[in-house]
Amino acid sequence: MAFPPAPFEPITKPEVKFTKLFINNEFVDATSGETFDVVNPSTEEKIAQVSEAEQVDVDKAVEAARAAFEFGSEWQKMDASARGRLLYKLADLMERDIVYLASLETLDNGKTFKESVYVDCFGGINVVRYYAGWADKIQGTTVPIDGNYFCYTRREPVGVCGQIIPWNFPLPMMVWKIAPALACGCTVVIKPSELTPLTALYLGSLIKEAGFPPGVVNIVPGTGSKAGAAIANHPDIDKVAFTGSTQIGKLIMRTAADTNLKRITLELGGKNPIVVFDDVENIDEAVVASHEGLFFNAGQCCAAGSRTYVHENIYDEFVKKSAERAKKKPVGDPFDGKNDMGPQVDEKQFNKVLELIESGVKQGAKLECGGKRHGDKGYFIQPTVFSNVSEDMRICREEIFGPVQQICKFKTMDEVVKKSNDTVYGLVAGVFTGSMDRALEYTRRVKAGTVWINCFNWLTTQTPYGGFKQSGLGRELGDEALKNYTEVKTVTIKTSGKF
Repeated sequence: MAFPPAPFEPITKPEVKFTKLFINNEFVDATSGETFDVVNPSTEEKIAQVSEAEQVDVDKAVEAARAAFEFGSEWQKMDASARGRLLYKLADLMERDIVYLASLETLDNGKTFKESVYVDCFGGINVVRYYAGWADKIQGTTVPIDGNYFCYTRREPVGVCGQIIPWNFPLPMMVWKIAPALACGCTVVIKPSELTPLTALYLGSLIKEAGFPPGVVNIVPGTGSKAGAAIANHPDIDKVAFTGSTQIGKLIMRTAADTNLKRITLELGGKNPIVVFDDVENIDEAVVASHEGLFFNAGQCCAAGSRTYVHENIYDEFVKKSAERAKKKPVGDPFDGKNDMGPQVDEKQFNKVLELIESGVKQGAKLECGGKRHGDKGYFIQPTVFSNVSEDMRICREEIFGPVQQICKFKTMDEVVKKSNDTVYGLVAGVFTGSMDRALEYTRRVKAGTVWINCFNWLTTQTPYGGFKQSGLGRELGDEALKNYTEVKTVTIKTSGKF
């Protein structure tokens, strides 16, 4: 997505203030004393060393979260409206420190400063305020059952929630998870990615400053194989929310079944179609939307429009304009407001994207532009566009998670619907057409959790987000997210029948 310049100047070298685990409202060293390096993807230089959580540290965090959740605790006795006020306070503190938070996000993740401001920070603040407003509006119902009985339902917090978040949107992914959980009265043990833990830890300091009781939110940075596995396996965690790869989502699902049948929500991968019909009212707008839908956040987005299907009548024109736009995209230092794209998050991701680009060339796709490293320092990749892409190519089937646009050709509605659905994923889709009947037919037939018509990636706090098929289970954002963090209790009372 294109963003205007940020309304303030970044701190190009923000001080890293917190590098320890956050448990029971205190920053503490990992029990083992082990740390891991956090690297700036723009320069390949070490930023900081962060404490590495393992099983024993997760145990301590869960113990703190359980104590905060138990009946009679300060958190459980708190009025729902008071929980809302704490969330509003947290949002205010985030807004107070927005320059620092956005600067730290850009340093740690590599996304442009304007993306950090508008998406990660302002977007995250909006999420916290949205769920703050929900805190005292989570209601049950009365049920008109047969007989002389009065029946009602209660929505009660599910309990201690383990949450595992990815590296591509560190700050918003954190609040997508903690805000609805806290609004419902749950407590949280959250693991940020080991690649991007810094804004999560700073948010811990703001959670304490806002006045949340000890143990309500605990932050345990570490690897997936240690800290993440400890959360997924923990017998005293009632629910796990995970955003990441489908492969790891399946592992968490199996683990939940093998332990204590944890509730789970999974927001997983995507290989998302954007369909452009030849009756599109403005081809240039479709080119721009498709471009931004793929290259946003350097392509590191599960909702990226990574398969662009264009009708054969306008295919050549669309490819030409898309390649011209990609060639002009400014890439470089993410703190420089003139740049629209930063680096890949780390060397592993950088190498994976380049390997998939190479596979596209070998399998016969036409490389219209890009395809190589940008510059000689940092994990930057040139904006890349492929045409003449067929369904059997790896670049058309695998989630690249990088700045690589694939443009495919189609003739008919039936053909493009079949191609759109020919994937294990079903996260999002987009369609551009001048015919609302055609748009609604495609919307009805495509298997995706979100469909955008004549726009793409317009994601808001109020709209539920999640996928069909192997793109996940459950929904985040909107009021649907609250259902993930409550259990329904039915209460039936025998009455005298005399009214």
